Amino acid sequence: MSTLTARVDLPPTTRSVPAARHVVRELVRAWQVPQDDADVALLVTELVANVVDHVGGEAVLSLEVEFSDGWLRIAVADGSAVQPVVGELRGDQPRGRGMQIVEAVADRWGVEQVDGGKRIWFVMGPGGD
Repeated sequence: MSTLTARVDLPPTTRSVPAARHVVRELVRAWQVPQDDADVALLVTELVANVVDHVGGEAVLSLEVEFSDGWLRIAVADGSAVQPVVGELRGDQPRGRGMQIVEAVADRWGVEQVDGGKRIWFVMGPGGD
């Protein structure tokens, strides 16, 4: 099976959240990816929103999508070295659950240091396993 890849650079603004979600949903459909596009869109929303909320500024947000051998890998790179945190939250906190959602839905996720920042990624296997 061949590997399909795409990359889109976006500004770290609130408009990029629905734009990234749209791009990924279109790719998932065009590539006939078996993973649930609603789950994929949810995780992309969380990663991009984290960049918008915690990085912002003039940094470029890069959305990277790869599909190979039934596995979908999505990464969001930004210009900040600050690591995401999966924290414990009280039930009354209205925000801050993004990485908990990623951890719960993705098969795996992680962070890689890159020149000038980091890349947060997640993978989803065939059938959402």
